[in-house]
Amino acid sequence: MQRDIFDDEHDAFRDLCRTFIAKEIAPHHDEWEKQGQVDHEIWRTAGAAGLLGMGVPESYGGGGVDDFRYNAVLDEEIVAAGTSGIGFPLHNDVVQPYLLRLATEEQKQRWLPGFCSGDLITAIAMTEPGTGSDLQGIATNARQDADGDWILNGSKTFITNGILADLVIVVAKTDAEAKHLGFTLFVVERGMAGFERGRRLEKVGMKAQDTAELSFTDVRVPDANRLGEVGQGFVYLMQNLAQERLSIAVASAAGAEAAVRMTLEYTKDRKAFGRPVANFQNTRFELAEMDTEASIARVFVDRCLRQHVESELSVPDAAKAKWWTSDLQNRIVDRCVQLHGGYGYMLEYPIARAFVDSRVQAIYGGTNEIMKEIIGRSLIG
Repeated sequence: MQRDIFDDEHDAFRDLCRTFIAKEIAPHHDEWEKQGQVDHEIWRTAGAAGLLGMGVPESYGGGGVDDFRYNAVLDEEIVAAGTSGIGFPLHNDVVQPYLLRLATEEQKQRWLPGFCSGDLITAIAMTEPGTGSDLQGIATNARQDADGDWILNGSKTFITNGILADLVIVVAKTDAEAKHLGFTLFVVERGMAGFERGRRLEKVGMKAQDTAELSFTDVRVPDANRLGEVGQGFVYLMQNLAQERLSIAVASAAGAEAAVRMTLEYTKDRKAFGRPVANFQNTRFELAEMDTEASIARVFVDRCLRQHVESELSVPDAAKAKWWTSDLQNRIVDRCVQLHGGYGYMLEYPIARAFVDSRVQAIYGGTNEIMKEIIGRSLIG
């Protein structure tokens, strides 16, 4: 189905992304999967190519274009190429809005040029060992001392870009009695005393994506590294989670399409009982169903993208996009593995890697059960 949300500039950017990924990322991705993380230099190369901070004003070294469709284009091409180790979406889609909307001018001058050049890799630390989607259960805490600095203690887990990150936005409780108004955001920088990275977590998939445990023991964070107002951290999270969930939906829709595409190619070439697997009625029916479902997902996600660009995307609609497309992606990838037969279980085949990489889509960004709760509450009022 013809898409109508992109113009010539987006198409040119897609060509740039596709070429960059094919030249700079794809040839190294297998090695990065073995070492458990990408090389820092790929971030600088991406920054030089204009793939980081597209929405950051040019005065700070960014692309100067406030248009999330450029983020979506890059996200789609990363997924289409199967290069799941690249943490650019977390950097561009999730962290960037916090820095643009909440940072003071002094903070922007300090952080945004490196953010855009790839010299500063970012992460956001919400999830804790005992707290997943229930953000109000966060136990990491910070107290202000007599000098005005904040003393941060606690631990976080499942942090994307956790090993490589130079700047980490940390959600901490600053008022134990204030419930959802008791959280504040802090930017913890590499090298701060008491800030430690634990083990690189061994995941089922996304092997090249560095995911880590982080710990904070009496970390002295200057008040100049506080992001936004004291006590407003939970509000800021709620304001930004819709874009994060849309980003996941974009990737899920692209992942479903990529799985159908690679399976169509495989079944045309693979023969059984003397003829291509694609010639069997069951295969054609499976492909027809999956292609239809992927097309429906694409239409809805594109509609959400347009609404988001126009600042009209609601929290429930972002939740709908996230849960439905991620569930669909997992269903489609599973069916595609079946159509590949035994080869679908071999990691040398892209569909097998898609199988293990895609499972987390229904978990992070808020589990799909939480998405349904958000939607249900909006219906009941």
